[in-house]
Amino acid sequence: MSSLTPVSPGDTADLTDFLREVDLTLSGLDAPTVHLWIERDAVGSIVACTGFELSDDQEHALIRSVAVHPLTQRTGEGTRLALFALARAAESGAQRAWLFSRRSGPFWQKLGFEAADRDDLARALAGTHQVQHFVQSGQLSREVAWSRPLRAG
Repeated sequence: MSSLTPVSPGDTADLTDFLREVDLTLSGLDAPTVHLWIERDAVGSIVACTGFELSDDQEHALIRSVAVHPLTQRTGEGTRLALFALARAAESGAQRAWLFSRRSGPFWQKLGFEAADRDDLARALAGTHQVQHFVQSGQLSREVAWSRPLRAG
């Protein structure tokens, strides 16, 4: 795969299509507080993405939009993308990473995440687009939360 590049306004439509294809949340993709990166293949299609949102106090990071094209799953790309997002979140000053995942718990556990209280996540990251979307839509009660500490450096 090629290298990750920050999402620009011109990428939003393609990223929306990709995240729909892999069934991930679309809220806030163009917001300046959402930090996202993508990879494109040789023909320009998005084949991977990763990112995070910081809490208002910048102590917590909500890891989101970690996805690879279905044809490249189970190749280690997901781990590389997750570690990239965790490192960028730590560099931004966050002390703890959180995420929602109903389907990929074992993947995240391999990266040091433990099951967490979704209401604790919602309180810590109340200002993030994904949490606000889940609260407003009633989806929060169906989500599974995960968390782990971040260590800068």
